[in-house]
Amino acid sequence: MGFSLKLQYCLVSVMVLLPAVCYSQDYFVKSRATYYGSPDCLGTPSGACGFGEYGKSVNDANVAGVSRLYKNGTACGACYQVRCTNPQICADNGVNIVVTDYGEGDNTDFILSPRAYARMARPDTAAHLFAYGVVDVEYQRIPCQYGGYKTQVKVHEHSKYPNYLAIVVLYQAGKSEILSVDIWQEDCKEWIGMRRAYGAVFDMANLPSGDISLRFQVRGSAGLTWVQAPNVIPKYWKAGVAYETDIQLY
Repeated sequence: MGFSLKLQYCLVSVMVLLPAVCYSQDYFVKSRATYYGSPDCLGTPSGACGFGEYGKSVNDANVAGVSRLYKNGTACGACYQVRCTNPQICADNGVNIVVTDYGEGDNTDFILSPRAYARMARPDTAAHLFAYGVVDVEYQRIPCQYGGYKTQVKVHEHSKYPNYLAIVVLYQAGKSEILSVDIWQEDCKEWIGMRRAYGAVFDMANLPSGDISLRFQVRGSAGLTWVQAPNVIPKYWKAGVAYETDIQLY
């Protein structure tokens, strides 16, 4: 009987720990990567995540579109270390990228900005790397780091004051993923869920009056948590403006 209980305890422990191990992904996964055309070698402001100009220049434009890693937009803002595997032309550390878009290639997980693709190469070998077009890579999830920046909530340009609000979260640090966003409804004393419109964009019509408080359901290093940002968006908000929070997501 004692042995049976110990066995059950071990099985439960494995079941509890396994999701955490899978989520942390402290190992490299083999895949393939390519790059997209860009006249300035930067990201694109029209990416599927809805980041706009932020998606063009964030992380020094070392950005990428992903396919199966996109997770219906949940992975927008995630960071990965991607390195190609040809020792003759590939740098040891590769490049650290931010996911800003969705894209499918020739059995690839990553479609990199030209700048990010070039940074996988050793000095003076970028031209050889571009000649391949598609290369074998290995990747791992890493924490995003934005020194000097706290999490920001940007009012998306498609918002229409005062009746329709769309938001996107910027400078999402750590290994966090935002699963959902709620708005505080003061008159009802309850949280109301926003809709994930697309990518990293959440929206709502018929907004509560006054300053807007939000809470984020976050999956990160601390597991599944709720993080609140009180009065983060002022009553008289403006489309296109990013408002800094007092929180940081990890």
